[in-house]
Amino acid sequence: VQLQASGGGLVQAGDSLRLSCAASGRTLSGYYMAWFRQAPGKEREFVAAISWSGSSTDYRDSVKGRFTISRDNAKNTVYLQMNSLKPEDTAVYYCATQASRFGRPSSRYEYDYWGQGTQVTVSS
Repeated sequence: VQLQASGGGLVQAGDSLRLSCAASGRTLSGYYMAWFRQAPGKEREFVAAISWSGSSTDYRDSVKGRFTISRDNAKNTVYLQMNSLKPEDTAVYYCATQASRFGRPSSRYEYDYWGQGTQVTVSS
């Protein structure tokens, strides 16, 4: 499976962006999906995840109420709507998925496939 992340850019604090992650080579239906991010000099960190059906989502505390993860299995795409962006959201954002269907990953090490990343830069 190949994941293609897009939608990043340079915005001002308070603006919004919507990231997309399109999959090819395999359906995303039945697989957990997640977004991670990595700022320069920092560890890659979890941002949000969505279950196979989309009925369950999870977010890191710092983005709750501002970011929304969603999926469209018919389009084989996962989205991350980011509102009220802050300078501390600046990072390269990666989408990820598992090789096994119906898994419940609990850490980044349980994700098998990663997109190439899309840069999000928020100026103050």
